[in-house]
Amino acid sequence: QVQLVESGGGLVQAGGSLRLSCAASGRTFSTYVIGWFRQAPTKERDFVAGISWRGGSIYYANVADSVKGRFTISRDTAKNTVYLQMNSLKPEDTAVYYCAAREDSSGNYYYTESGYDYWGQGTQVTVSS
Repeated sequence: QVQLVESGGGLVQAGGSLRLSCAASGRTFSTYVIGWFRQAPTKERDFVAGISWRGGSIYYANVADSVKGRFTISRDTAKNTVYLQMNSLKPEDTAVYYCAAREDSSGNYYYTESGYDYWGQGTQVTVSS
């Protein structure tokens, strides 16, 4: 059984930084893809960034108000942990952040909730202005 546990959320002022962690257990994750999503109040859950466990291929949300350039996803295979470093935070980044996983060795990218099979419980990030 795959288990994902997020941590690192909290309250930060605009312009500040946080690093979220997603600790994965229960499987060998060499053929998995891990994604970060976020969900603000009254909004849908949106993709933020993804990474392949084996090769470390990285991809970010492809939207106008992208986090690319401010957020960085990375992994530590020895610790079975995926990170989301968030810099230059804005009040609109306030959301519950989730990590998710799916098994895949094709090299495909997955940008939607339906593309993932396992989810963590989420960690709250609040950015004050």
